[in-house]
Amino acid sequence: MVRYRALIEYDGTDYFGFQRQLEQFPTIQGELEKALVQLAEAPVTITGAGRTDSGVHASGQVISFDLGWRHGAAALQRAFNANLPPDIAVLELQEAEPDFHPRFDAKRRTYRYYIYNAAVRSPIRRRRSWHVRRPLNLELMNQAAASLLGVHDFATFGLPPQGTNTVREVFQAFWHMQAPYLAFTIQANAFLYRMVRSLVGSMKLVGEGSWQVSEFVDALSGCDRSLGGMTAPPTGLFLVEVTYSG
Repeated sequence: MVRYRALIEYDGTDYFGFQRQLEQFPTIQGELEKALVQLAEAPVTITGAGRTDSGVHASGQVISFDLGWRHGAAALQRAFNANLPPDIAVLELQEAEPDFHPRFDAKRRTYRYYIYNAAVRSPIRRRRSWHVRRPLNLELMNQAAASLLGVHDFATFGLPPQGTNTVREVFQAFWHMQAPYLAFTIQANAFLYRMVRSLVGSMKLVGEGSWQVSEFVDALSGCDRSLGGMTAPPTGLFLVEVTYSG
């Protein structure tokens, strides 16, 4: 058995998140494992770097799995992709150290959220962005984003996936124009459940003038989930990179 590491891209629109479900709902992990069963003719367990929610996408998800395969990594990647649905793809695949763990070995994760800020909705962009009609002030949203840098208790903007620790360290947080979208990039050591979407929803309130920047900062420091604004829909969120040491 060899441990493999792979870079995965997927459109999460039609899936109930990354993690396998007890019920028979389609998930990214479930589809990956189903494809590997065709190659191994035995159950194979996938481990992912991030458990993206229902409807969330990824261009930089990292997974690992153990498999007895004698034809090389390139042939495995081709065979893997041949058995996957069209909305999931293996971009890269290679052998990894036997103890590699995509989640526990990760040092940083980067997410990007896209807002389509226009008066008229765009049907071809609806699965990849959040349509916001009211004009948004990018400068004010960046002032709010700057307050996220460093170590903070993010209890206002999410729930811990396990345990009670809601403190995270944010290394990057900024908005920029990526025509035709407003794009928010955030990089941290780890994230709370729905943290990025909650942050985006509250910064959208800042951008449209419903909140002052000071109200956003006060909500952050309040460490109370009830102080947060709206939660942005999953359609605009992408896991874009997982960073490892070395």
